[in-house]
Amino acid sequence: MFLTITTTGTAENPATDLGFLLHKHPGKAQGFNTSHGTAHVLYPEATAERCTAALLLEVDPVALVRRGQGKGRGGAPDAALAQYVNDRPYAASSLLAVALGSVFRSALKGQCTARPELPERALPLRVEIPVLPARGGPELVQRLFGPLGWASVEAVPVRLDEKFPEWGDSRYVRLVLEGELRLADALRQLYVLLPVLDDAKHYWVAPDEVDKLLRAGEGWLAGHPEHQLITARYLARRWGLTREAMARLELVRLAEADGSEVEEIDNAVDETQDTEERPVPLAVQRREAVLAALRAAGAQRVLDLGCGQGQLVQELLKDVAFTEIVGVDVSMRALSIAAKRLRLDRLGERQAARVTLLQGSLAYTDKRLAGYDAAVLSEVIEHLDLPRLPALEYAVFGAARPRTVLVTTPNVEYNVRWESLPAGHVRHGDHRFEWTREEFRGWAADVAARYGYEAAFLPVGPDDPEVGPPTQMAVFTLNSADGTAEIPKEGRAA
Repeated sequence: MFLTITTTGTAENPATDLGFLLHKHPGKAQGFNTSHGTAHVLYPEATAERCTAALLLEVDPVALVRRGQGKGRGGAPDAALAQYVNDRPYAASSLLAVALGSVFRSALKGQCTARPELPERALPLRVEIPVLPARGGPELVQRLFGPLGWASVEAVPVRLDEKFPEWGDSRYVRLVLEGELRLADALRQLYVLLPVLDDAKHYWVAPDEVDKLLRAGEGWLAGHPEHQLITARYLARRWGLTREAMARLELVRLAEADGSEVEEIDNAVDETQDTEERPVPLAVQRREAVLAALRAAGAQRVLDLGCGQGQLVQELLKDVAFTEIVGVDVSMRALSIAAKRLRLDRLGERQAARVTLLQGSLAYTDKRLAGYDAAVLSEVIEHLDLPRLPALEYAVFGAARPRTVLVTTPNVEYNVRWESLPAGHVRHGDHRFEWTREEFRGWAADVAARYGYEAAFLPVGPDDPEVGPPTQMAVFTLNSADGTAEIPKEGRAA
């Protein structure tokens, strides 16, 4: 297997800086032992104007098959000759990707101790792979590398035999990539896409491959138009791992769209303790109030938006009147805990058909949430920055448009009754605001008027004559039975 990386330079920025980035001296030819052969790094040319680094991987196909006991990509057990006569020594594959990760480990990480400024510099790069398996042909090669910033992506089919052109093309291409990119970005793309194009891996795909994929795909995979195909092929179509990777990529995409860090979005669960509000009886009273309001509204198909660890979903499942229950949360950790709490893997077929857990952001419209009888936003809105509320309002009241919407939120006036809460503090570190009863009613009345709902208000918990209840709840009821009220344009999510 053979790969070359070429760059050009000037006297001020010589091309031989490539040696610093790769941590391999241009004046030496070096060999490295890998688990499936020997990787050689050499420089066919190394001047200030032009420098080429070559990676040559020598693979022993016999040792490869024997190590795998005749299974896997080296050959099938029922085809003895095919086990030993194969393309592994010549065609770029996951073997070459592993060699890249091993031999150029620091370059992949974007590390350069001697010249720490170099990894951040975009270089004029030319990457060439003479023989690359491409299950999907040149068109797929273009779809995979085209969106990644390369100025030129050339994938020329390799003829089965030059002497017999009528035999047509093989499944291999000669790949040439040209453009200005950071070397680390180019290497990470190759590390992921070489086995994707080959659509095979020479080793067992374990759960840690998800972490490898996300590390190498950082900054480009989440937004790639073919991220689903890339993920499925890279993980050898192990669907459990693929689903996990896709969920984590969706979290990355939502964080990028929100201009925040993944940790800031996926913060719904404190792993050291249950995040239910103290004292617990208030949390119980809140769920009981929500359940009573849902029953009064005659709701059967219910959305729990911002379902967290699934406490409300669990209570809804106990009542057969609720025929379909959907829990939605942006946090995969929260959904994972909810699934364990609900014992989804142990539910009977009839019970399992009643409940679904979905990852999603309430700041964006979602077609999956349309057509339900009721939606619950229990202790959710206070976790959003105030400028993001209009997007949530449109996503729920304008796009999803359930007949009934229940919203609960803390009553900040009641905070003076919490002996353990310092004056001026909110009840939870992630609360962006807490409203008075007047502020909450004003917001609810405005939303109801704009989206064609009527709003009523109920106390949750002991109703203090001076400061009101600890939790306040608004019950929104859609005015028109068919939901045809005109939807205002302002507040619509992009």
